[in-house]
Amino acid sequence: MTNRVLDFERPILELESKIRELKDLSEANDEIADEIARLEEKARRLQQERFATLSPWEQVQLAKHPDRPYTLDYVGELLTDWMELKGDRAFADDPAIVGGVGRFRGRPIVLIGHQKGRNTKENLYRNFGMARPEGYRKAQRLMAMAERFGLPIVTLIDTAGAYPGIGAEERGQSEAIAASLEQMAGLDVPTVSVVIGEGGSGGALAIGLTDRILMLEHAVYSVISPRGCASILWKDPDAEQKAADQLKLSAHDLRRLGVCDEIVPEAVGGAHRGLAETARALADAVARHLSELDAMTPQARKKARYGKYRAMGRFETAGSARTETG
Repeated sequence: MTNRVLDFERPILELESKIRELKDLSEANDEIADEIARLEEKARRLQQERFATLSPWEQVQLAKHPDRPYTLDYVGELLTDWMELKGDRAFADDPAIVGGVGRFRGRPIVLIGHQKGRNTKENLYRNFGMARPEGYRKAQRLMAMAERFGLPIVTLIDTAGAYPGIGAEERGQSEAIAASLEQMAGLDVPTVSVVIGEGGSGGALAIGLTDRILMLEHAVYSVISPRGCASILWKDPDAEQKAADQLKLSAHDLRRLGVCDEIVPEAVGGAHRGLAETARALADAVARHLSELDAMTPQARKKARYGKYRAMGRFETAGSARTETG
């Protein structure tokens, strides 16, 4: 755990600290038990009210919280018999994307996800969760394996975007992302993606073109990060909050826009305050969607997948009131 506390978390954490102090005193004084119960109820109500009314910028902050669970944290909660598979068989292994085979409620699946680090050393190793071309080519290799053996694919998205460095561009970053999109569009096996933190640009979409797109309650998903958007539109990186308001990147916004298929509830206060509770809700949602997809033929799944992405997006023709979709 870090010592970082978001501004909107502070009143709740201060109240919880007071409750802990009173509990220590209550061992020698039974008369304050009623006061503790009252404060616990107040803290629970305050949490529910505050986290139900977060602004888009606060959602972004929560999605990027340094204590938020990452892919390997969920692997430990969701899967048994996990075996990580590394390397793209062409250049190197990219630790920013992890993947492998495990049993999900007794069923073998392939799981792929972005992985960030908890400290400076880990983040340098994981490249802050920003994948290079070899990461996406590793994902492609694992998806091809899943297709060969008829295994469903679950992906966990949590990245600010694909790595934009010179080396990544030299090794074909854009081609690697495009190849992933093409491959996922034609898969016969059921596919489910879950945005567990931040989903940024093509780096997220490269493992997210799936039959179903789920989002954790406080995750965000956008074509560009608020900072990047602010730098381009207003030439001011400090206009991040303004950009977050405009991007419609929260789970509830994307559910209304038809991008997100289901919002998975998190523990009160965020996934970092209740990994086991959040993972149980996530497992239930993934299992339900996989069951629905299993009932469809591969041809029906691909047809529905095509229709799903063609239906996304709206634009208006200049000088006309006509609105187009797709």
